[in-house]
Amino acid sequence: MLAYLGRYTHRVAIANSRLISLADGKVSFSWKDYRQNRKAKVMTLDAGEFIRRFLLHTLPDGFHRIRHYGFLANGGRNDKIALCRQLLAVRNAPADQEAGGDPLIKCEIPVCPHCGGTMRRVEVVPRAGAHDHPFRCDTS
Repeated sequence: MLAYLGRYTHRVAIANSRLISLADGKVSFSWKDYRQNRKAKVMTLDAGEFIRRFLLHTLPDGFHRIRHYGFLANGGRNDKIALCRQLLAVRNAPADQEAGGDPLIKCEIPVCPHCGGTMRRVEVVPRAGAHDHPFRCDTS
């Protein structure tokens, strides 16, 4: 579920640039056919069907889309962060630790095994015991 929702916390389901026309209760939009080498195609749907499909990709209540802009935007992020550090006269944290930084500020920071980014704890989900909840089969 997190992988599915994660795709929609960083972008919208369909960009305005992909919408082509709205006429006679029908919506036309472009899409890429990945089975035919990413060939661009146009699909036309009834407005009700288009909205139904669009709403399948909106976030549930309580979730918010994440947008990064400024120095955290993807385009040239490393260069912008380096410039920010230079302007603020801040050295790299790992270099400070290697150079014999303050031993009281030493902690283990978990690293993502896939992307190498810094992981931080957002929520702790307690383990459910075998007898906490009886097994319920949802047949809906």
